[in-house]
Amino acid sequence: MSLETFQRDGYLIQRNLLSAEEVQLLSEIGRVDRDLVQQKLVRADGEGGDTELTVVNTLAEDTIYGAIVRSERIVRPMEEFLGGEVYHYHHKMILKQKRTGGAWAWHQDYGYWYSNGCLFPHMASCMIAVDRATRENGCLQVLSGSHQMGRIDHITVGEQTGADPERMEHILPKFERVYVEMEPGDAVFFHSNTLHRSDQNTSEHPR
Repeated sequence: MSLETFQRDGYLIQRNLLSAEEVQLLSEIGRVDRDLVQQKLVRADGEGGDTELTVVNTLAEDTIYGAIVRSERIVRPMEEFLGGEVYHYHHKMILKQKRTGGAWAWHQDYGYWYSNGCLFPHMASCMIAVDRATRENGCLQVLSGSHQMGRIDHITVGEQTGADPERMEHILPKFERVYVEMEPGDAVFFHSNTLHRSDQNTSEHPR
């Protein structure tokens, strides 16, 4: 893990964070998990599509999700990136159905976590690919170095919270857009102020 890269770019890709066996088990459990279905939320993306997700704030000890979140492969890098002890805020599963999976508007996670009472942006996310993440099926996009701007205003975009579109028109030309394409088990760590989005899934493969 490179602290210098994370601090400069606001994100860092880690290949093979989970082994093939681990990610296969996660995939199999996730696809038959009734709790994921019962807790699922649907958010219109403002572009004609819907995004499905499940968000969980509690961290059970007897689930594969709890085991992954507590893994040193996630906790130790986060402690290095954020400069101290870390805690679990929430974990979620995002589902993008083939041809219909919705987009996520440009946003910073701290853009809405701030409104939830988090006073400082000493927070980060770790996204793990369960299926292949490609441009066609709506992989994560980040604006490299955008976290250095600090928090910007967010508004409602569709049924999501997104960065002010007028501000984004000025921001987009100033930063490199990176399409974070990943294989199953790969992960990307990113700062809570890093601007990111994803497109709709236009492929024949759910993600």
